[in-house]
Amino acid sequence: MASSALGATLAVLASLIITANTLVAIALLRLIQKSSSKGLYFVLNLAVADAMVGFTVMGLVMDEFSQPFYPPQIFCVLRMAFVTSSSAASILSLIMVACDRHLAIRKPFHYFQLVTGLRVGVRLVGLWLVAAIIGFLPVLSPSLQKISTDEKCSFFGVFHPAYMLTVFCVGFFPALFLFIYLYCDMLKIASVHVQHIQKVEHAGLAGGCPPSRTTSDMKAMRTVAMLIGCFTLSWLPFFIASIVQTVCLECFPYRVIENYLWLLGLCNSL
Repeated sequence: MASSALGATLAVLASLIITANTLVAIALLRLIQKSSSKGLYFVLNLAVADAMVGFTVMGLVMDEFSQPFYPPQIFCVLRMAFVTSSSAASILSLIMVACDRHLAIRKPFHYFQLVTGLRVGVRLVGLWLVAAIIGFLPVLSPSLQKISTDEKCSFFGVFHPAYMLTVFCVGFFPALFLFIYLYCDMLKIASVHVQHIQKVEHAGLAGGCPPSRTTSDMKAMRTVAMLIGCFTLSWLPFFIASIVQTVCLECFPYRVIENYLWLLGLCNSL
């Protein structure tokens, strides 16, 4: 993909990400004022993290339109560190939202006692600290940087393959497995609830009342299912191809990863 075409695609995608998540954040702020659920702050944090992804990508847009452009190594490392940190914060926020929905189903009567403002705040601070450590680790440890002065700012241009392989294996796949575990456990809990309601209805004790608990469970399950689907479809091709690239430099054209598969991953922030 030519630099101008890639730059235009990144510009459109970044603009959509920023606009969409800003609108979502505004709507969530209004909803939080009317709701007592502190779990909404996890969703708000997800919108903020995704908006930051859009802002960091805008910096890369300027690079694409300025080709040929070979900035200093530290400039590229810092720029890609911000991109990595915001992407990590987005993925960690997805996990927080899924865990929150899982807790709402698993312990519905204790949910509001467990999810307090203080605990939510501590988790969000910890989330951003972890994301910052992941993204800025190459800045703190120059050995994780790739010695290069003639490549544009990109993951493969500034980060050492060992660092990228570690981030992919430690960050992506545990998150995917956690998503799958949470969803399977929610399915198990929901099936138990359905069986209980059927027994009550069979005994004639339901009184025609709607199964609100089951409806709530299904909504939470749909939320987690959408998170799993979008996360997997958007990021899995990028991470698998990147792992192959770091292990075997000649096995996969890294330009395809950076120009196409990474764009697909960014769509997860929409």
